[in-house]
Amino acid sequence: MTRSPAGTGADALIWGDPLERAAVLARVRDAVLAGGHGEVELREVVSDSWRRSLAAHVDPDHGAPAHVFDDRELDELRESHPLAPVLPMLRTTLLEIADEAMHVMIVTDASGHILWREGAAGMLHIADDLELAEGYRWSEDSAGTNAMGTTLASGSPVQIHSSEHLVAQYHRFTCAAAPIRDPDSGEAVGAVDLTGPVRTFHPSTLALVSAAAKLAENHLATRQAIRDERLRTKNLPHLTGLGEAPGALLSPAGRVLAATPHGWIDDRVELPGAGDRIVLGEHGEGVLEPLAEGWLLRLERTSSVRHRATLALPFLGAPRPVARLDGRPLRLGARHAELLALLAMHPEGLTADALAQELYGDRGNPVTVRAEMHRLRGLLESAPNGAGVVRTGPYRLGARVDADFLALRDAVRAGRMPDTELIGRGALLPTSDAPGIRALRDELDVGVRSAVLRRGDTAALWALARTPSGRQDAEVVERLRHVLPVSDPRHAELGADGS
Repeated sequence: MTRSPAGTGADALIWGDPLERAAVLARVRDAVLAGGHGEVELREVVSDSWRRSLAAHVDPDHGAPAHVFDDRELDELRESHPLAPVLPMLRTTLLEIADEAMHVMIVTDASGHILWREGAAGMLHIADDLELAEGYRWSEDSAGTNAMGTTLASGSPVQIHSSEHLVAQYHRFTCAAAPIRDPDSGEAVGAVDLTGPVRTFHPSTLALVSAAAKLAENHLATRQAIRDERLRTKNLPHLTGLGEAPGALLSPAGRVLAATPHGWIDDRVELPGAGDRIVLGEHGEGVLEPLAEGWLLRLERTSSVRHRATLALPFLGAPRPVARLDGRPLRLGARHAELLALLAMHPEGLTADALAQELYGDRGNPVTVRAEMHRLRGLLESAPNGAGVVRTGPYRLGARVDADFLALRDAVRAGRMPDTELIGRGALLPTSDAPGIRALRDELDVGVRSAVLRRGDTAALWALARTPSGRQDAEVVERLRHVLPVSDPRHAELGADGS
C-alpha cells in the first residue's frame, strides 16, 4: 500500500475541487485494492488506516458497522459518559454550522460507538440509510477507514474524503473528526465529528472540529479542577495524619494532587494492575490505600530496603496451574493453587477458620487448612527467594503478586473492557470446587460476558467465543456472527465448532 509525503500526491489535492478530487481518489482506491499504484499516492494516515481495517477483515465493497446498543442501553451510556457534560457546548459550537452546511455532528465514545448525532434533517435521513446512527460502532475494525474511527486509532485529528473511506458505500461523504481526551488520564474518552456530502468538503472543517475538541477538553479540565480541590479538601487529613513520613494524595488515575514533603514524587504515579504495592525507585516501596475517591500513597515502613519476591499466578484457564516465583516455574497441586489464589484475593490476610470456609464451605476444618498451609510454605521456602512468601498471623502473601485473575477482576469491577488476551484465557481454576474460587469464577464469567456483549468489540467477542464456556454461549456466538464481515473466514470456524 503506497503513501505520500506531506504536500504531495493526494495531499496536494486538498485545495482543489471536491468532486474532482473524489474522482481521482476513486481511481486510486481501485488501483491500490487491485494491488497496483494510483496516479497519486495515498496519504500516510489513510494508508495506515486501510492496512488496519483490512487486517480486521473489513469488506471494502460490502462492509457495514456493527449495531451494538439499543435505545435503553444508549440512555444508560449517555447518562454516565464523561462527554455528557460537554454536549451543550459542542452543540453551540458546531450544530448551527452543521445545519447550514448539510452536515451532521456526531459524538462517539472511546470505542467508536455513536452516542449522539444531530444536524440537518435531510442529512440525517441519508445517514440512517448507511447506519451512521446512534448505537452503531464506527471503529476502524467495524466500519473501516472513517474520520471517527481513524482519529481514535491514530490519536490525532483527521479528515477523510470520499474514496479515502475504505468501504465503498461511504464514498459520497466527507468527514472530519478529532479525539477528546480525559484531562486526568490523558486517554481519549471519545471523538467529535462533522460528516456531510462530498461537495461540501472544506479544509477548514478539520480546524473547526479540532477547536471544538479543545474547547471540550478545557471544559472537562475545569470540572476536573473543581473535583481535585474537593478531593484535596476532603482527604487532606489523611495526608497530614502521616506526620513527617512521605506521602501523597492521588487522583483515581494516579495524578499527584498533594504531597508531603512537596516535590518528593513525580506528578503522576503508574498505578499497579493488581494489589496495593507500588515500586517508587530510590524511595523503595509504597502502599496505596483506597479513599472514597482517589488514593492515599505512603511509603512502606521498613527499616531497610530488601528484595521482595514476585509471585505470578496465571490461573485463568489453568486446569494444571503453575505459579512463577521471580520467574521460576513452581508446579502446584490443586489445593495449593486454590490457597494461593484465595490469599491473593485477600491481601489483608485470612485466618485458618476463614480459609477453611473459603476452601470447603461449612464442612471446612481449620486443622486441615493449617496442615495444607504448612506444606505450601515448605514448598515455597525450598525455592530461591521463597522465604517469607507466605506469612502467618493471619495467613497472607508477603510477595508482590501478579495474578491474571485479579487484573480481570479489577477491570470488571471498574466497568472497563478487560484485555482481550485475558478474556481468551478462560475461567479461573476451572476444575476447582472451592466455594471462594467458585464465587470469583462466577463473578468473572458474568462480568466478562456482560462487558463483551455490551461493547460488541469483535476481538473480545472472538476471544470469548474461543473459550469453553463461550463456545456454548449461543448469544455470544450469534453476536459474533453479526459483527463479522460476511467474507470473514472465522464464520466457517464458528460453524465447525458446532456453535
